[in-house]
Amino acid sequence: MFRRTGLIALSIMTLAAVLATPAQAGRGNPWLASRVMNMAHSGGEREAPTNTMYAFERAAALGSDMIELDVQSTKDNELVVLHNATVDATTNGVGKVRDLTSAQVRALDAGYNFVPGRGTVGGLPPESYPLRGVRTGAVPPPAGYTADDFAIPTLREVLAAFPSTPINIEIKGTSDLDVPSFLHNARLLADLIKPTGRTDLIVTSFNDAAVGLFHLLVPRVPTAPGLAGIAAYVLTGVRPPAGTVALQVPVAMNGIPVATPEFVRRAHRDGYAVHVWISGSAVEDAALYNGLIDSCADGIMPAYPSLLEKILDDRGIVRPGRPGVDPCASQS
Repeated sequence: MFRRTGLIALSIMTLAAVLATPAQAGRGNPWLASRVMNMAHSGGEREAPTNTMYAFERAAALGSDMIELDVQSTKDNELVVLHNATVDATTNGVGKVRDLTSAQVRALDAGYNFVPGRGTVGGLPPESYPLRGVRTGAVPPPAGYTADDFAIPTLREVLAAFPSTPINIEIKGTSDLDVPSFLHNARLLADLIKPTGRTDLIVTSFNDAAVGLFHLLVPRVPTAPGLAGIAAYVLTGVRPPAGTVALQVPVAMNGIPVATPEFVRRAHRDGYAVHVWISGSAVEDAALYNGLIDSCADGIMPAYPSLLEKILDDRGIVRPGRPGVDPCASQS
């Protein structure tokens, strides 16, 4: 009880500290020059099994500029790439990630409930799942891939496989109210990232205390604020904490538009890049992607990275390291 209470107290103090320290963003922020990015959300969860090496490798091959992923921790304190706190939704297993070893987690079939074009959907006829069984050897893998590409990967594996691809890492916890689990994962992430020397990462979390703790432990790695930090900026104008390089926001929240051209202009004036995630906050289609490009968002996190890639290419939009049309050049 004391340990849990102490961790909660630490999280409150950490959040207070980071919110009291304004970010030093500005025109020197390199993420403002890294646009317009195709930030494959979970590797593109409507086009490939979410958060798998298959999804990440596929997204990188089609031209995505950045990989977005989530991390949970196992019983033996290995960070694995998974959105949910349990393995039930996406795999052929059951149970909480924190109650399973990394070997047990990696043995599961992460393509088990993937339906092309729809993402993770359970309870359909077996023929709805063309990639079910690739992990276990029951079904041959797509050309150029292996059964291991359909496992739940460790973050260590992903970092090794993509040494020069920018990665957006979201710290997850066992539940929204389990603050100690977020802080535990933030520490594990700091321990893993610190020796790499990498700075082409952005670390975020819905839990601001986790972001704040990670920043205190590895201040050179860029961050994006959580829900409290975003809400404070949107509603009161309070600048996000030190280390912030990007504001990562939904298209809308509770039906209220967030990623508007006005919001993007304000963020740019204050020195922050804007990255937009969708994940149920809007109907995800070509019209939405075009609208976000025209709103001057610096990055879009698509469930359909191949569709976004086609739109960016067809329109000749400027990309990181590649010249092109900048629909928002007048803001610069």
